[in-house]
Amino acid sequence: MPIYEYVSEASEDPEHSCRICAKGFELRRPVDRAPLEVCPLCKNPVKKVISRVNSPVVSKPMSVTDAKKAGFTILQKRDQGVYEKL
Repeated sequence: MPIYEYVSEASEDPEHSCRICAKGFELRRPVDRAPLEVCPLCKNPVKKVISRVNSPVVSKPMSVTDAKKAGFTILQKRDQGVYEKL
């Protein structure tokens, strides 16, 4: 289930929102459910916030020496189905 972030639509005016929705809150909800329209605590209107996406950093492949230092076994193909340990 994804995590959605919500914040009060009246976040500039703390009198119209509770302490939870004024700062914003996270909620785990199924994808097929409609987004929240009101705060579950104070029933004031809230809006869904688009948050940052965490994507993996793409790096270059490891060199043979780096892989050996990390504890991997390095094999190199010599013949049909024959591998040699480096």
